[in-house]
Amino acid sequence: MGVDYYKLLQVDRNAKDDDLKKAYRKLAMKWHPDKNPNNKKEAEAKFEQISEAYDVLSDSNKRAVYDQYGEDGLKGQMPPPPDSHASGSGGSRNFSPDDFPYQFNHRTPDDIFAEFFGDRNPFGGMGGMGRGSNGMFGSYGDAGGSGVNVHQGPPRKAPPIENKLLCSLEDIYKGTTKKMKITREILDHSGKTMSLNEILTIDVKPGWKKGTKITFPEKGNEHPNTIPADIIFVIDEKPHNVFTREGNDLIVTQKISLAEALAGCTVNLTTLDGRHLTVVINNVVHPEYEEVVPREGMPLPKDPTKKGNLRIKFNIKFPTRLTSDQKAGMKKVLAG
Repeated sequence: MGVDYYKLLQVDRNAKDDDLKKAYRKLAMKWHPDKNPNNKKEAEAKFEQISEAYDVLSDSNKRAVYDQYGEDGLKGQMPPPPDSHASGSGGSRNFSPDDFPYQFNHRTPDDIFAEFFGDRNPFGGMGGMGRGSNGMFGSYGDAGGSGVNVHQGPPRKAPPIENKLLCSLEDIYKGTTKKMKITREILDHSGKTMSLNEILTIDVKPGWKKGTKITFPEKGNEHPNTIPADIIFVIDEKPHNVFTREGNDLIVTQKISLAEALAGCTVNLTTLDGRHLTVVINNVVHPEYEEVVPREGMPLPKDPTKKGNLRIKFNIKFPTRLTSDQKAGMKKVLAG
């Protein structure tokens, strides 16, 4: 299973929410890098491990995957358990697993610490046990957190969470609708955390390019004194078995013989919207030659009624051998 998160937090495998919080609070206060100026490197590593363990075990979905598959499952290298979904801390799942790989995104150690203590750097960089320069802490009491005097500042905005949205060239050519299911944590009227399933609908417009971002404001997990993160989906293109895309143009490579290159040929293609396209080539085709078919490329994002071009490149197959008569005939034909 690799790293034992239960052992890191010093809890048993049946630990409840309160047990996890108490264990994290105690260990985070002990190993925060600013409280360990003399062994900061070791403290940073320990602090990161403790935070990662708490992030996984405090999330029921991540914990279920970890318990069954270990770290590999959390990295998406093994199938998730039935009916589980990526967490609202940023993971999401397309209804088509082929379109959107299952994955979890993890919170940073600073984010988790800030949720408990209201600040990313409560010790003011002083590294000691006394009052930090930001005046947030009085006496510390025991490491379990008693005696901590936290003064929360204004709500902070959680950093945005990005996920790839894989689309085929056909999807982007014609436009399509993708439905993404997420599970996020929200706070009820009493401040308790509860899970909520939501469907996010994305209308992919014709011609959208790789890197286009679709933002769902504040759809991340809710935490006290924190504005939820924005969930952002970033368009990515699946490889196509015929076409490649360059800007608004579509590129296709056609294999032809030397005879076809010299005497002409016909290229038959099926377009991304299912039409049959016939292109007659009358020019002599040399290795750098391209046949350009206007307005048969990708729709322009700002005006889908207009399109880029289709560019046909050629892979010319030369004969490996010629007879004497063939050579003589070629010389005679090409002499002029």
